[in-house]
Amino acid sequence: MTKGTGVHVADSHEMIRVHGARVNNLKDVSVEIPKRRLTVFTGVSGSGKSSLVFGTIAAESQRLINETYSAFVQGFMPTLARPEVDVLDGLTTAIIVDQQRLGADPRSTVGTATDTNAMLRILFSRLAVPHLGPPGAYAFNVASVQASGAITVDKGTRRAEKVTFSRTGGMCPRCEGRGAVTDIDLTQLYDDSKSLREGALTIPGYSVDGWYGRIYTGCGFFDPDKPIAEFTKRELHDLLHREPTKIKVEGINLTYEGLIPKIQKSFLAKDVDALQPHVRAFVERAVTFTVCPECEGTRLSEGARTSTIDGVSIADACAMQITDLAEWVRGLDDPSVAPLLTALGHSLDSFVEIGLGYLSLDRPSGTLSGGEAQRVKMIRHLGSSLTDVTYVFDEPTTGLHPHDIQRMNGLLLRLRDKGNTVLVVEHKPETIAVADHVVDLGPGAGTGGGAVCFEGTVEGLRASDTVTGRHLDDRASLKKSVRKATGALEIRGAYANNLRGIDVDIPLGVLVAVTGVAGSGKSSLVHGSVPEGEGVVSVDQGAIRGSRRSNPATYTGLLDPIRKAFAKANGVKPALFSANSEGACPTCNGVGVVYTDLAMMAGVATTCEECEGRRFQAAVLEYRLGGRDISEVLAMPVSEAEAFLAEGEARIPAAHRILTRLSDVGLGYLTLGRPLTTLSGGERQRLKLATHMGEKGGVYVLDEPTAGLHLADVQQLLGLLDRLVDSGKSVIVVEHHQAVMAHADWIIDLGPGAGHDGGQIVFEGTPAELVADGSTLTGRHLAEYVGE
Repeated sequence: MTKGTGVHVADSHEMIRVHGARVNNLKDVSVEIPKRRLTVFTGVSGSGKSSLVFGTIAAESQRLINETYSAFVQGFMPTLARPEVDVLDGLTTAIIVDQQRLGADPRSTVGTATDTNAMLRILFSRLAVPHLGPPGAYAFNVASVQASGAITVDKGTRRAEKVTFSRTGGMCPRCEGRGAVTDIDLTQLYDDSKSLREGALTIPGYSVDGWYGRIYTGCGFFDPDKPIAEFTKRELHDLLHREPTKIKVEGINLTYEGLIPKIQKSFLAKDVDALQPHVRAFVERAVTFTVCPECEGTRLSEGARTSTIDGVSIADACAMQITDLAEWVRGLDDPSVAPLLTALGHSLDSFVEIGLGYLSLDRPSGTLSGGEAQRVKMIRHLGSSLTDVTYVFDEPTTGLHPHDIQRMNGLLLRLRDKGNTVLVVEHKPETIAVADHVVDLGPGAGTGGGAVCFEGTVEGLRASDTVTGRHLDDRASLKKSVRKATGALEIRGAYANNLRGIDVDIPLGVLVAVTGVAGSGKSSLVHGSVPEGEGVVSVDQGAIRGSRRSNPATYTGLLDPIRKAFAKANGVKPALFSANSEGACPTCNGVGVVYTDLAMMAGVATTCEECEGRRFQAAVLEYRLGGRDISEVLAMPVSEAEAFLAEGEARIPAAHRILTRLSDVGLGYLTLGRPLTTLSGGERQRLKLATHMGEKGGVYVLDEPTAGLHLADVQQLLGLLDRLVDSGKSVIVVEHHQAVMAHADWIIDLGPGAGHDGGQIVFEGTPAELVADGSTLTGRHLAEYVGE
């Protein structure tokens, strides 16, 4: 105990203290965050919120936890460098609940990503009739196996005994638990008029000079100089279907396998969206996916499909909407599995409580949005017995209708009330309002941010003169007049997912907002019925795929005209001005940092001594354009580069057009060479939007473009959408933000609820008519927002 007080020394560590944080753009940030409270981090997009919460506090907590494991276990874990910070005190175990999409494996579903599917399998293995066997008999990722052979038994005397072994699994043997079978178009695999040596194979990575090309030409099963059209049946079978066979090519021992099993293992076993763009284009061209005719998409063997509880199979249970499944489980009454039924009911109720009751357990987890994936991860923690843990959330309200945000706030407060520290990066005023403590970063973004502008209560933030404080009570007003449509996009009989044969005319030439609670069918209507293609530009929330070598300049195509201009001005090759090609610094291979693996200790990244982080050879930096070298151009923010490349010797119209679009979407602060892996979700989406704005399209379909945007940035986005419409484009926005709804010319509201309670159009008209109508959830929340 401390003298003179009743407080024990152990209870005096009530703060997480951060001093001198310099991760990314943070400028010696020092904050004290109260434990066992809800702290919200605010600030414009790019101000340094994620750098402080995820890059500093959560990263150091995880690194320290990893160091408690044995050297053997650490060898299998990612090595984390210590964040650049002087003091970090009072840390507790951090659990990060981020918006990374869930596993993209074709066999991963909502049920397998949580414990729910495992509990259902145990339930069916105990109660289902006819009895099949243990829980694995109902699992679509467990194959049935039968084997027999001799084993040596040593009981004083050695003798061989014959044994048989069998395991009953629930996997459908035809589709191997994927629910879909593939049909491969052979004309897309090879050109049968050519021989293998002439480059008949048209599969990405199978060129004649490449490793696979050399295997197929040198395997000896067919003549590599004979056109494939002249192959015998046997030769064609060997080329397409041959089982793995040991061969020797150019003196090296290898395994040969037919093209089709090879493609199935290397391309089709992965999520199509995770493939590189050119491989994905090949798969979409060459492969058609159809529902498995044997299991009808349930992924299960016949035994698992026909074993039932009260006439309901496990396939039926997983296909039910979770709200209905929870009712069905409550209706079961068997004392032998009473604890299991209680746990399963609790898990399903968590889905409903968190606003995901409209999902089904067989929904592939790769199809969930970032916000849905984050809420699925939350389910694991709601019933957790852990206390004194730091939970870190990345915009948990993403993808939530205003109606659902109150429920999310309740969950965050519940986690806090169990004695946990809850840190939330958030822009929505409804969530900021329930915070115990607020840390506002800014004042601007990128190099203009990285400082603490305010620390204290929500009332204090409101009274402060920070950007967030000024905009916290911003309320958009309904437009006095709306634009008139120039035509209509007719949708007839839309049945995708939960839609109920919707007929709707989407007005063209105006700004249309498609609204409704999460799971009401908005994305199904827009993405399912407005096909991407001729004249339609679709910008979804899919993650940008790129390594730490990728940056805004490479992603937007901006680097090509800049490289060519440098090459032309100096009379050398453009490849010299690529950090991934000839101009790269040989020490760090053009990355700018050297990664040192310290075996059982955390690896460290240090700035390359030779190029000093510039990524290029010294000789390349001798070449200049407009008085600047290539590394100086890549270090410029978009706004500075826009002015630099607009006039004089450095005038590059093609590059200037791209930079103007980046400024338009509010990324003027972003440096051209910043690695894509360090961008926030909102920044990535706007980078995609800027890239797509260059495409010739008449209709723009945007999926929640305000995700990750600060209140102050929403106005800029609305200005951009107005400019798009005024230039003759049609803009369709799936959106929850009331400011966008109020600004729209036309609203299509889906509902009334989620899942099978949604899928209908409950309102069509102008925002003013929606507010006046007041019969829908969206209408009531919009009326409250605009103060009507």
